[in-house]
Amino acid sequence: MSKRRGPLFLSGILSVCLMLPSVFVQAQDDALMTELQRIENVLDARIGFSAYDSETGVRWEYNADQRFAMSSTFKTLACAALLQRVDSNEEQLERKVSFSKSDLVTYSPITEQHADSREMSLFELCEATLTTSDNTAANLILQAIGGPEVVTEFARGIGDNVTRLDRWETELNQATPNDDRDTTTPNAMVGNLKGLLLGDVLSPNSKSQLREWLVGNKVADGLFRASMPAEWVIADRTGAGGFGSRAITAVIWPPERLPILVAFYITETTASFEDRNTAIAELGSVIRDVIEAK
Repeated sequence: MSKRRGPLFLSGILSVCLMLPSVFVQAQDDALMTELQRIENVLDARIGFSAYDSETGVRWEYNADQRFAMSSTFKTLACAALLQRVDSNEEQLERKVSFSKSDLVTYSPITEQHADSREMSLFELCEATLTTSDNTAANLILQAIGGPEVVTEFARGIGDNVTRLDRWETELNQATPNDDRDTTTPNAMVGNLKGLLLGDVLSPNSKSQLREWLVGNKVADGLFRASMPAEWVIADRTGAGGFGSRAITAVIWPPERLPILVAFYITETTASFEDRNTAIAELGSVIRDVIEAK
């Protein structure tokens, strides 16, 4: 398995922009880079990480411009594209979408319960997509906005020239090495999160709704949420796919502080799902320490 690893020092694709002189803060930043290197070695994986502290302007990057399969992290963009259509009066969240049992794909915990009634609203579909990662709901959202290519167009429209979505659930999760289809970079995804949840890409109402759905994520409790204080608000989206791929994107709001935005991708590993989850939770602990140090 060929992997492009991050170097041990601040060069090339590994960089840390340090803006605070404190020796303690420097130590915490170093600890973050050390933890990423440890995860990379323990999992024998290719990893990519990007984080941006909107309070201080500090940015951390590790293989942050390499491509990784989005897996279910694309779902944030799909629902955001739908919300943008709502903002421009091209769509309504209350609109009912019809579907049948033949539309169901693997892992559809909410839509399979509604297959007999054969319809759900777009609001319900986005809620299912972002809080449970329901794959059929995600496909129905893609269908509503015009297909996977519209997610790519949406990304371009908000300044992301990297991210692309080419396929539907569940094929988009294949994550074949060196296949650019359905990929993003950690830096691109952090930029998207900044525009969607902190910027003006969406109206205030739509931005609030997107945040609410992401905060309501029910399938990420063992990851960053397990490592951070209960009073911290976390809006996250996770993903998993072939070749050991695992991912999390998150906006983290500590009390009385502007948020940290994070994108972390793991791939090309034979490590177990549990070990990959543990690595994400352990990284979350280090991120927590870095935030508290600032």
